[in-house]
Amino acid sequence: MDRNRLWSRLDAAIAGLPEQPATPTAVVDLDAFDANAVDLVRRAAGKPIRVASKSLRVPALIERALAHDGFAGVLAFTLGEALWLHETGVSDDIVVAYPTVDSAAIARLTASPSAAAAITLMVDDPVHLDLVDATRASRAVQVRIALDLDAGLRVGGQHIGPKRSPLFDTGDVLAMARKVAEREGFRLVGVMTYEGQVAGVQDDVPEQRTKSLLVRRLKQASMAQLEVRRREISQALSEVADLEFWNGGGSGSVEATAADEAVTEIAAGSGLLVPGIFDHYASFTPRPAAYFGLRVSRKPTPTMATVHGGGLIASGATGPDRSPVPWAPPGLHLTGLEGAGEVQTPLTGHPAALLAIGDLVWFRHAKSGELFEHVRDVHLVRGETVTEVVPSYRGCDRAF
Repeated sequence: MDRNRLWSRLDAAIAGLPEQPATPTAVVDLDAFDANAVDLVRRAAGKPIRVASKSLRVPALIERALAHDGFAGVLAFTLGEALWLHETGVSDDIVVAYPTVDSAAIARLTASPSAAAAITLMVDDPVHLDLVDATRASRAVQVRIALDLDAGLRVGGQHIGPKRSPLFDTGDVLAMARKVAEREGFRLVGVMTYEGQVAGVQDDVPEQRTKSLLVRRLKQASMAQLEVRRREISQALSEVADLEFWNGGGSGSVEATAADEAVTEIAAGSGLLVPGIFDHYASFTPRPAAYFGLRVSRKPTPTMATVHGGGLIASGATGPDRSPVPWAPPGLHLTGLEGAGEVQTPLTGHPAALLAIGDLVWFRHAKSGELFEHVRDVHLVRGETVTEVVPSYRGCDRAF
C-alpha cells in the first residue's frame, strides 16, 4: 500500500511540472530524507555525524544534512571535490576519506592557506607525504593530516573487511604518526577507522537467515576486537599528537561505533537516502528517500512493459544486488535474460499488464549517491509537489 501511494504521489509531482523532465528522472523525498537525518542523529547518541559526500553528490542535499542538528563537517571522496566544496561555501570542515595522488589538486591546496586550514588529507604511507612535499612550492602552508587505519577483523589468520590501509598494528600506526609529527609542514589532527565489514554488509536478509546470523556474529566479533585496538592505539597516539577527531563507522554501524569511547564522530551518508543494499539491517528500519523514474516505451506482450534505459548498475562485487530495484508500482521484476539494460529494461509481474506506453515506473538504485552521476537535475519532492529542482555534481559540470 505504501509503495502504491508512493507511485501515485511521485507521478503526481512530476505531472505537475510545467515541462516534463527527461528520464531518468531523479527525485528525493524530503520527508523521508529529513526523517532519516533525525534517526541517524538519534542512533549516534550525541556524537556528531560527518556527511559522506560520495553518498549524496548533490550540493543542496549535503547542505540540507549539515543544517540538521547533530551533523558537522564533510567526508569527501577526492581532494578535488573537497576543494570545490570549500570554494563554494558548502563546508569549511572537510576530511578527504582516501589518500590522494592528485598533484594538481595538492598544488591548489598548498597554495591556499584557507583551503589548507579547512581540508584534512588522509594518509597511510610516507609516500603520501613525499608527494605533497614534491608538489608544493614551500612548507609555509601547514597541511592537516589524518591517518587511515585498517579496521578489519583478523581471525584464524584471515582478514575480513575492506582492503584499505596497511596500518593495523599499534607499532606501525605509532611509527607513521611520528613520521607526520616530525615532518615540517604537516600536522597530525585525526584518525579514521572504517569498519566496512560491519557498516556495509546486510545482516537481516529474510531469505538468507543462516548467513545473516553468521554475519551478525562476525560483526559482533569485529566490533569487540576493534574496540580493544582503538583503545590501545588511542593511548599510544596521545604521546605523539593531540588529535582533533577520530572518525569511524558508517550508516550501517552507527550505534555500535558510537558506543566506542575512542571514536569522536561518525561517518554517514547512505543512511540519508537508503539505497537498495541498505534494506536488510537489524540495526535500523529502512526509509527509502531516493528514486529514479523511467517511462514505458513499448509493450512487447500484453503482460510485459519495457522502459527506456535503466542500466544504472552499482559498483562493487557484481551480482543481483547491484541492479536497480523496480519499486513502484510494486510487484514488477527484471527479467533474467536482459536485466537492467543500457537502452531498455523489460519488466514482468502483474502490474506490467496495467502499464501503458508513457507511464512512469519508479526504481531505487542499489547504492547511494551513484544515481546522481547519471542525471543533471534532482527533483526535491514533498508530498505530491516538486518544491525545488537542484543540480547534482554532474549538473554543476563536476565529475570527481
